[in-house]
Amino acid sequence: MSRSSKDKVEAKRRRHYRVRLKVSGTPERPRLSVYRSLKHIYAQIIDDVSGKTIASASSLGGVGQGNIKAASEVGKKLAEEAKAAQVERVVFDRGGCIYHGRIKALAESAREGGLQF
Repeated sequence: MSRSSKDKVEAKRRRHYRVRLKVSGTPERPRLSVYRSLKHIYAQIIDDVSGKTIASASSLGGVGQGNIKAASEVGKKLAEEAKAAQVERVVFDRGGCIYHGRIKALAESAREGGLQF
């Protein structure tokens, strides 16, 4: 018996909710939030106390589409923007996705770019 797409979306929403109960961004250590769609990957560094986005990057800017290479480019670009905003330490919010593939590539390249989490 296979699950419907509605069940999969609901399961991902619940996983993300569980992660968000434990992970919150502060001014000293903002949250690095990742969203993965079929074609692209998006990442933001967010201060949840003030509700402001400090830095953001996505694969929409011509770095390629939904593959691991594009995800690692997004991680590098996000690390550069974070350094410009004087952010070094973050907490990682995988957005309900498994830490694997594109999510892992983005996280590792952000670490190589200088972010600590």
